[in-house]
Amino acid sequence: MSQAEKIAALPATAAARTMKVLVRDLVLSARIGVYQHEKLASQRVRINLELICTEHPAINDDLNNVVNYAELVGQVRDIVAAGHINLVETLADRIAQACLDDRRVQSATVRIEKLDVFSEAESVGVEIERQREGRNPR
Repeated sequence: MSQAEKIAALPATAAARTMKVLVRDLVLSARIGVYQHEKLASQRVRINLELICTEHPAINDDLNNVVNYAELVGQVRDIVAAGHINLVETLADRIAQACLDDRRVQSATVRIEKLDVFSEAESVGVEIERQREGRNPR
């Protein structure tokens, strides 16, 4: 049975159990920004993810039964590496949508911070939350 088939086969009662999957303080080099100097060089961004996921009814110490954060980090790296993005809002939305591609993910909170914009500030950025359609906000 494929991973997609396993996810699709989750019983309806599994929706009552959720878990948070976290990725904290992932720092990557990104081509991001609207200004000319931002288009010429990469800059550091910090990415945080908080996903509310449907918990498998029997995890059984099996990686296939959970949302794999190593795969999430790989997807984020791929999105960041795909090319220049003007807005942190766009980057956050692309990452959230990639997270929601896994049907077990019910909502994704994505925080993107540019770390080297102002010497007086540790960071500047945005935080967005996206939810699977039909899910009520927390």
